[in-house]
This record gives sequence, C-alpha cells and structure tokens, in this order.
Amino acid sequence: MAASQSSGTTKRRNKNVSNGVSGSEKERLGQWGRAWEVDWFSLISVILLLCFAPFIVFYFVMACDQYDCSVTEPVADLYTGKSSLADIWNRAPSFTWTAAKIYAIWVTFQIVLYMCLPDLCHKFLPGYVGGVQEGARTPAGTVNNYEINGLQCWIVTHAVWFANAYYFKWFSPTIIFDNWIPLLWCANILGYSVSTFAFIKAYLFPTNAKDCKFTGNFFYNYMMGVEFNPRIGSWFDFKLFFNGRPGIIAWTLINLSYAAKQQELYGQVTNSMILVNVLQGIYVLDFFWNEAWYLKTIDICHDHFGWYLGWGDCVWLPFLYTLQGLYLVYNPVQLSTANVVGVLLLGLVGYYIFRMTNHQKDLFRRTDGNCKIWGRKPAYIECSYNSADGTKHQSKLMISGFWGVARHFNYTGDLMGSLSYCLACGFDHLLPYFYIIYMTILLVHRCIRDEHRCSSKYGTDWKRYTDAVPCRILPAIF
Repeated sequence: MAASQSSGTTKRRNKNVSNGVSGSEKERLGQWGRAWEVDWFSLISVILLLCFAPFIVFYFVMACDQYDCSVTEPVADLYTGKSSLADIWNRAPSFTWTAAKIYAIWVTFQIVLYMCLPDLCHKFLPGYVGGVQEGARTPAGTVNNYEINGLQCWIVTHAVWFANAYYFKWFSPTIIFDNWIPLLWCANILGYSVSTFAFIKAYLFPTNAKDCKFTGNFFYNYMMGVEFNPRIGSWFDFKLFFNGRPGIIAWTLINLSYAAKQQELYGQVTNSMILVNVLQGIYVLDFFWNEAWYLKTIDICHDHFGWYLGWGDCVWLPFLYTLQGLYLVYNPVQLSTANVVGVLLLGLVGYYIFRMTNHQKDLFRRTDGNCKIWGRKPAYIECSYNSADGTKHQSKLMISGFWGVARHFNYTGDLMGSLSYCLACGFDHLLPYFYIIYMTILLVHRCIRDEHRCSSKYGTDWKRYTDAVPCRILPAIF
C-alpha cells in the first residue's frame, strides 16, 4: 500500500481536548500508541528524566575522565570536601569548535548517505530486505513507505573509516575518544534542537494531523512526542534516521576508536576489548540487516517522536551504550581463556534467542501463519482492532515456538547479550554494569507499556492471548 500523508495546510486544532476526541470515541476507535492523558506519576517521571538524564550521562563520562571510571569516588570527594561541583565541572573539557566540526561533518555525512544513496545491497545480498519497504499501519490508518539502506550506510561508513586508518591518514583512529566530552556537548545541542523542532512542527505543520496526540501537558508532550511519524518531504523520516543513524552506526565506530586508544596507550588490544567490539558489532549488524523488520517494532509502531527518542538517540545511546569500551580504555582487562569462552557463549546464545524469536514472528507475519515453527504449523489467537478512521482490521497473535514460552522472549535473549558485554569488563567496578541494569529496567518497562497498548488495542482478545501465554519475559518467573 502506498504511503499517504496529509497536506501542509492542515489546520491547527484545539490542543487541550486530546485532538478533539471524546473518551467514548477513543474507546470506539480503539486507539493505541502513547497516552492520551497523563497521570501524576507519569508526569513526575517525565520531569525527573528531563532534569536529570543529561546529568546522568555527564556523570558517567566524567567519572571515567577524572576518576578512572569509579562511580563512587566523585561522591566521596564531594562528601569529604576534597572536590566541589565547580571543581568537577571546571576539570571537564568544554565545547570546542574542533568537536563541532567533527560532529557536523559526521551528521551531514549520514544524512547524505540516508537521503542520496538508494539501497543496492538487496540486489546482491541473498536474504537481505532493503530498498523501499512499507511500515506498519499507524493508529490513524496510514501506512508509510521507508527507504531501507542502513546496512549500506554502515558498510560505506566503515569502509571510509578503515581506508582512512590504513591508507589516507586524514585523521587519527582515536579521534572520537580524544574529543569525547566535547562531542557530548555537540550531541546534546543536536538532541535538544531536533526534539524542539519536532515539538514545534507538530503544532504548526504536522506531517499527518490525525496521528498527532496532545495531552494538554507541555512536559509530557515535549518528552514523549506529539507527532507519530514526523517527516521532512516524502522520505526524511525522523524516527528511522535518528533511531538508526547517527547513533547506532556510530556505536561500532566508537568501539573501534576505544580499541585504537588501547593500542596507543598500552601497545595491545585486550581480549576483553575485542569481545566487546565483536559482541556489540554483531548486535549492530543484526539491526541493520533486519532494518525492514525494525519498522514493525515498538519504536516505530507505537512511540511518538519527542525528546525521549530525539535526545535519547543522539546522546543517551552513543554515550551510555558504549560504556564498556570506554571503561576498558581506562581499566584494561585481560580475561582467562575460560572466561572469554564463557562470555562469548553467553553473548552468542543470547543473540540466537533474540534473533530466532524475532525471526519466528517475522516469518509468521510474512506468511500469515502459513509456515512451520519448530516443525509444525503455528497456533495463534485471532484478534481484531479499529484504526482511527473506524476501519476494522484483523490480526493474529502467535502462541507457538519461542512466543509460546513467553510473550517477550526476545527480551530474554537481549538481556543475556547485554549481560555478556558487562561481564567482559570483570568485576572491579560497577560502571560497566550500568548497561544491564538500565536494559532490565528499559525492557521491563517497555514490556508493560507494550502490553498496556495491546490491551487497549485488542480488548478481550488480548486477555485470551495472555491466558494462553502467561509469562512475560522469564518462564515461570515473570
């Protein structure tokens, strides 16, 4: 189905009445997506995140820069009076125009690759799905088209990186690490700028007015977003670009820069650093190989685009998801062979569960259930839901394979992989384990959010599904 978009002349609506939709009409239309109204707990959580999330990122990066990645020493210094907040702030590298130029070139390069380089990989890579693909149906009933070329962008970017490192020598492979905190300030500028632009755009010239949601609360609207799929023109999609580029493509480059810094400082790259690069590299490559599948995930299908995604993709993801590599620059760890094998197996088994669980769902969707899962025809629950235009749609929820073990068993594999990254760093400091703690909170919260939306979307059919598959993530536990 071709994408349909509202014209740029959409009139501004009353923002304080939830798009002018009454409570009974919301129920009749079976709307899903993020909340129409905000409770006090959600509002307080939003305000706390807006206030403290940037400082959390700065704290971890600063702890590595000034305290060799100890998360307790800064607090101890403040408590004993050895340092003040002003001392810590003054020791941190400030914004530099060098970092600004690096970051501007980086983002511009990714925009050019995203917009100007139609995908060719799907023409010669068997099994890869790229080029123009349809997304999932939005709450308003729209189906958008996307140019899937993330794998190609990743390949071109890394080809340029390695060509520079081994031949052209335009810049040092340690350039990212050497400008890490100044780049943090640049990423914050972009994150807040794009979030604010998307917020204003939703009020003045939304891409699709029917897919906007206004709660009447400024802070919640700003953080969680108003527009469902903000776009500039027909193809520059804010969600797809900022979720996948520049943050995730940068992930593997950042780790390579950390490895180069280890080589520069110690004359070798430790096996723990290699493990982190390999395991996280597999995750990143999997993301881009399955980018078309990503169009059916919660980020694209349910979340609106606000500060949560805009700032989060620019700052939170590249600066906190790479903490293991950063830690290993300051605290090199050489693991025993047994530990290397154990961590590698945990990461690979977790990846297998994550990938096969998602593969089963994708296969089930593509074939409309006419396939085999674990050697037999899959069982499923027939469901129905309504889009905002009142149209009734049919859907199927699989209860076979990994999806019969738990409703979000892909999260189980994701958590196993996340734990393996942390274990590669040993047990001397808490900082590398922030990732598994955060991912556990994120995925449990995402699981609960997703199920709340599915309950609103499918009604009594969702109850039938949860009765058939009672566990959420961990069989017999949760």
